[in-house]
Amino acid sequence: MPIRVYLDWNATTPLRPEARAAMVAAYDLVGNPSSVHAEGREARRLLEAARAALAGAVGGLPRNVVFTSSGTEANALALSPGLKGPSGGPVARLLVSAVEHASVLAGGRFSADAVSQIRVTRSGAVDLDHLKALLGSGPPALVSIMAANNETGALQPIAEAARIAHEAGGLLHVDAIQAFGKMPFDIKEVGVDLATLSAHKIGGPKGIGALVAAEGVTGLEPVLRGGGQELGRRAGTENVAGIAGFGAAVSAAVQALAEDAERVRSLRNRLENGLRAVPGTTIFSQEAGRLPNTTLFTAPGLKAETAVIGFDLEGIAVSSGSACSSGKVQPSHVLSAMGFDPKTAQGAVRLSLGWSTQEADINRTLEAWRKLGNNLLKG
Repeated sequence: MPIRVYLDWNATTPLRPEARAAMVAAYDLVGNPSSVHAEGREARRLLEAARAALAGAVGGLPRNVVFTSSGTEANALALSPGLKGPSGGPVARLLVSAVEHASVLAGGRFSADAVSQIRVTRSGAVDLDHLKALLGSGPPALVSIMAANNETGALQPIAEAARIAHEAGGLLHVDAIQAFGKMPFDIKEVGVDLATLSAHKIGGPKGIGALVAAEGVTGLEPVLRGGGQELGRRAGTENVAGIAGFGAAVSAAVQALAEDAERVRSLRNRLENGLRAVPGTTIFSQEAGRLPNTTLFTAPGLKAETAVIGFDLEGIAVSSGSACSSGKVQPSHVLSAMGFDPKTAQGAVRLSLGWSTQEADINRTLEAWRKLGNNLLKG
């Protein structure tokens, strides 16, 4: 049986060898990182080494890194009324872009009536004029905008959004989960107050996330209360092995970032050229800056759920651009916010590449697309 082709890296990535090795070594440690004896101190050493790796990778300070169980939990921790920063606050409302992850659209701990959505353009970029208008119509706000969209790969004008938010006395939270490890991201350079990261999108284990705060940000209220772990910001004994794997994955991803991005972008461009051989093919957000690894496309008459199954039967893992709920495929809220009709949105298929993607994988994918096209593109 041929080896399968994995093109769903935006959903999750393979575990990097460096992360696996770090986790195996950590599993041999018996100590609790909160214990003061030698075994506890060794566990603490691994935890703090990973914290330093994350902080260094995004231009933060180790003491401002909070480990969580996931990116979703990190987002929930960040989206909290009362936050203050050097440039503003306390925040009393939340402004989120219309293309955010569901964990941000849920509003965190803000009441529903304190949450407003920021429009996006046809290319998927935040409408900065609408952001300015929203910021000028009420008390200080926390603005939450993802660095790069998980479906289209579209990059957001984070530095400009930070400037606008700060001038209005607000703060900026960035869900950087998809961008981190695929492009440079420094919270000091772009003016981010809070950034969410996740291990399994960069070759680390599933079930570990982190929130990184800029220096001077205060008012974070823990989601989980109990013990004093994470400087009182997140109770519960830390997942030392998972955190060690996270740190190792960060170091590996940062070291290979430039080389991987250039190679993957070349493969992505070749893939898109092949997809366009089918008349009427649309590549979403192609006119915008995008992550180097992400393609969201459709073609006339394409049904995403059928296409995903068809690719899977050909040995290729891809995903739908639609969100699934209780087994029912719904139009992508991202594409709907960009102004595409439900039929178009339901036909979107996402292909996402990574560091181990090869030319042969692209060849097989395009061969499968040519084979599937005659059967899928009807109506």
